[in-house]
Amino acid sequence: MLCVGAVPHVRASAQIDPRTALLERAAFDALNRGQARLAADAFREAIAADPKNARLHLGAGMAAALERRDADAKDALERALALDRTLTAARMLLGQIQYRMGDRIGAVRTYEAILAETPENAEVHATLARWRREADLHDRMQQTVGSHFTVAFEGPEEAALAAGALEALDRAYWRIGELLGTFPSDPILVVLYTREQFRDITRSPAWAAGAYDGTIRVPVHGALDNPAELERVLSHEFTHALIRTLAARGVPAWLNEGLASALETPAPDSTELAGTGGGAVPLGALVSGFARFSGLEAQRAYATSALAARRLLDQAGGFAVANLLRDLGHGEDFDAAFLHRIQRSFADFQTSIF
Repeated sequence: MLCVGAVPHVRASAQIDPRTALLERAAFDALNRGQARLAADAFREAIAADPKNARLHLGAGMAAALERRDADAKDALERALALDRTLTAARMLLGQIQYRMGDRIGAVRTYEAILAETPENAEVHATLARWRREADLHDRMQQTVGSHFTVAFEGPEEAALAAGALEALDRAYWRIGELLGTFPSDPILVVLYTREQFRDITRSPAWAAGAYDGTIRVPVHGALDNPAELERVLSHEFTHALIRTLAARGVPAWLNEGLASALETPAPDSTELAGTGGGAVPLGALVSGFARFSGLEAQRAYATSALAARRLLDQAGGFAVANLLRDLGHGEDFDAAFLHRIQRSFADFQTSIF
């Protein structure tokens, strides 16, 4: 699955107004540093001065996508294309956003439009092929529908597995929701794959046991032999879904993955970090996603994050952590939000646990 966060590098173009040119350059520079909120503010100011500049709307769409403001990103990208239909970068990102929002038909049409103009685009060919394989697979799938989840599976032989998954998800729903004092407002789709299907559709690293991108996706090879492992993975991915309802943006990876790991069933071993053959990873090095890590590096990152999240829950409680997540989702500064909700500085917290 394409990573919306991996936005293309875009250079600022010359503008008639020098101040707008400086804002555009600063905004794209902020994007390339991953500072989405700073970039969004700069693009907003530049657009106010030059509203018909398609590149500014493209940049605003990129910033919104990084912050997971998908509806805003879609509007900005469509505006960019209305002003300049040749902006392939805008069309590619629009397709990714449509896909992430669940509009797979719209995403396919957008990518088909790219191929009509650039038929040699290998990346678009590969993405379209993967999306079509996923659509064909999902069309063949059956569903088990519960109160809070819908579980999709491929064949009748997986029906018992889907029913067991639904029961495990319901247990996670009540246990984790009560701890954090919040529950998802909408039903969550869960898809059970073979290992090969999971790798093809999610493009996750080999060590990944599940994925969440608005849909919980889990490979279930051998799950009938080890239902406890399936329950562990489902509770992990459900926690990601619950975090997304509290904060669609701004959550450092160590907190997101740490909470998901700490709230697994069964709970992770408290000695897991020692078993990785290395010490804790500084949390400052775990702000962005873990997909970049090798297997052992990922194990250390997850173990470190789980330890930090458990300490956070023990010291502050689930309600405080949920409020911290809400603040981050609203765009609050991390250090300020942490001090306000946890009642100690983040630097002091790190020192106390490592």
